[in-house]
Amino acid sequence: HPYAAISAGISALWGHLHGGANEKVLLQLEEIGDVKNVDKYIARVKDKNDNFKLMGFGHRVYKSYDPRAKILKGLKDELHKKGVKMDERLSEIAAKVEEIALKDEYFIERNLYPNVDFYSGTILRALKIPVRFFTPVFVIGRTVGWCAQLLEHVKSPQARITRPRQVYVGD
Repeated sequence: HPYAAISAGISALWGHLHGGANEKVLLQLEEIGDVKNVDKYIARVKDKNDNFKLMGFGHRVYKSYDPRAKILKGLKDELHKKGVKMDERLSEIAAKVEEIALKDEYFIERNLYPNVDFYSGTILRALKIPVRFFTPVFVIGRTVGWCAQLLEHVKSPQARITRPRQVYVGD
């Protein structure tokens, strides 16, 4: 049933590692607080004795720079040029974190590149969307895809589980 499928998709987004990840990125950038502190936090990521993880980096499927993150980074810059007020402090911290991570062997060896969540939170905040609505906004974009996938499975007599690396080619 379509309601059950969409409801299951929404429920799967609960938590800080998926639907709430962009919120966690913002909280972490706030915690870092200043560009001067970025090196200290990067050192924590690399410290075996510290469980600290850099939010907004790494992806199970994308083992390089997440193409969606590139698009969002460009969108963030474009919105800024058009006068949308960005949090300059957080933008500077994010830029410094990314700059270091893209050059650091620790991150490169582990395929830890910015993912879609790294920039989406700063954009949503700049657009005055309350944090509690970040995941619902994320859901809006996914719902069309979930509906298309459901229709594909309903029409297909030999419906199988779709794997993340499969490419949808339509009818």
